[in-house]
Amino acid sequence: MSALFPPLSPYETGFLETGDGNRIFFALSGNPDGRPVLILHGGPGSGLSESARRHFDPRVWRIIQFDQRGCGKSTPNAGDFDNALADNTTRHLIGDIEGLREMLGVKRWLVFGNSWGATLALAYAETFPERASAIILAGVTTTRWSEINWLYNGLSLFLPEAWERFVAAIPERLRGDHPVAAYHTLLNDPDPAIRQKAAFDWHAWEAGSISADSQAGLPERWRDPAFVLARARLCAHYFHHRAWLEDGQLLADAHRLAEIPGALIQGRLDLQGPPATAYALSKAWPGSELTLVDNAGHSASDQGMAEAIMAAARRFADYD
Repeated sequence: MSALFPPLSPYETGFLETGDGNRIFFALSGNPDGRPVLILHGGPGSGLSESARRHFDPRVWRIIQFDQRGCGKSTPNAGDFDNALADNTTRHLIGDIEGLREMLGVKRWLVFGNSWGATLALAYAETFPERASAIILAGVTTTRWSEINWLYNGLSLFLPEAWERFVAAIPERLRGDHPVAAYHTLLNDPDPAIRQKAAFDWHAWEAGSISADSQAGLPERWRDPAFVLARARLCAHYFHHRAWLEDGQLLADAHRLAEIPGALIQGRLDLQGPPATAYALSKAWPGSELTLVDNAGHSASDQGMAEAIMAAARRFADYD
């Protein structure tokens, strides 16, 4: 983390009014007259992070972040049981991005996405390729079913003890379901105690595979009941519905990015998003360059990841 630019406070915050009852919180940092960069956070539901903006030189970049629907300071919150999440889909998020771009008067921007943010960045750029001057993806995902199944099923090969606890927390009546389907049911149970327990059980499973550093520990936010409930509900919601994407859609449509330069930053030891996805995307997207970071896992905080992201940002600083 020492490679990052110093901590940076937003010079402006506000809300995008979507017109359908959602209010999307945004934060602007860096140089108000700089080159625009859009940062898409992971999860789904992790919310914008202060560390993510520190990959970009604040003298050069106009840094744009927002909390995706249902998380962070955006409302309504996904942790609220009366929020059925019917208006929270990949298509809605793409619409929010375009609404934010128009409100801020941005013609084209560099798009940076990490983990789930990589999927969203691809979905957005393939829908509106004329809006992306360049793309940086870290911890590359495309949210194919094979990737979802790996993360919540196949990864048991590497984490058998944690997997045993993960599935043991599923009631007998749901044991025949895929873990994502079972937890989706639990996270939408009328009993708030059941929902909260499922949220912590979901995060306990994910925590074991974020970083290649076995001493990394649990992210501090993952101890907050409200945070984990909103994030788990959103994760299960998106993955249960396979992000409302045709399986393999983002790889099949990567040709739409042919005129956009891209940097794919991937930890070689990434358990949550194995490098095969980044490699497949690099083959399908001729304008991209894949950097495999030895000894790094899925976390952008792992050794070498920040340096690779920042190098890509410097390389794209002159792209309009």
